[in-house]
Amino acid sequence: MTPSVDLERPLNAMTVDVEDYFQVQAFSQCIRREDWDNLPCHVEANTRRILEMFARCDVRATFFTLGWIGKRYPSLVRAIVAGGHELASHGYGHQLVGDLSPDEFRADLSRAKQILEDAGGVPVQGYRAPTFSIGARTPWAFDILQQTGHRYSSSIYPIRHDLYGSPEATRVPHHPAGTSLLEIPMTTLRLGRRNLPLAGGGYFRLLPYSVYRAALNRFRVRERRSSVFYFHPWEIDTRQPKVAGATRRAKFRHYVNIAAMPGRLERLLRDFRWGRMDQVFASELASTP
Repeated sequence: MTPSVDLERPLNAMTVDVEDYFQVQAFSQCIRREDWDNLPCHVEANTRRILEMFARCDVRATFFTLGWIGKRYPSLVRAIVAGGHELASHGYGHQLVGDLSPDEFRADLSRAKQILEDAGGVPVQGYRAPTFSIGARTPWAFDILQQTGHRYSSSIYPIRHDLYGSPEATRVPHHPAGTSLLEIPMTTLRLGRRNLPLAGGGYFRLLPYSVYRAALNRFRVRERRSSVFYFHPWEIDTRQPKVAGATRRAKFRHYVNIAAMPGRLERLLRDFRWGRMDQVFASELASTP
């Protein structure tokens, strides 16, 4: 039986990483960046489906949007803003931060921010690194984020993973040393000496919904603070082209339980209270030095 929504539960942050199926890191070895312009795009239709779902459930969210997407679909950016959602940056071209020099990172941030603000007509304050690629190798990234006018980042996932993760990182919102920028890590559940991923994405599709809901409730009871959830528009798209040449692991991660994703999302939206990042973490942002 689905529990009723408890108004005393902490408000959690619902987020969407707006990128298309061919832009994911797991397929980067078999899809060339220079071919992106020639591939069929599904991101606009999928994101509009998500906007409709959020409207049905009366949920406002944060959309971390690629500048590459904003340049091609400015009307989609305007629809996100018109729906009462927060417009935030996912960088321009979905390049890993560690693959960029500091100057290249600054240029990527500035380009994406300008495109999104021009299209949406609102300030862009938040940023999420592609594939959570800010960590120990890129300590300079936070200074550059602050210098380019961003107030917060949600770029660290304190787990161990073959593609990303900083298992030693702080699990709670904090100001990286020497900056006034607020870093809001992805949500994990501490079990023994390990951090278990709880922020969504493929983990949400893989686990039975009842298990995921119980884990999120356990986090709420234990830590009494807001969580962060994320997913991508391609995760609700059963009609996306199948990528040839991808590894078996990459295919499994990308396609597992996609058909069930819309129904699971609607249950999640109704079982917990959700809001925008800038509203859920308003007090932490207000206390930024």
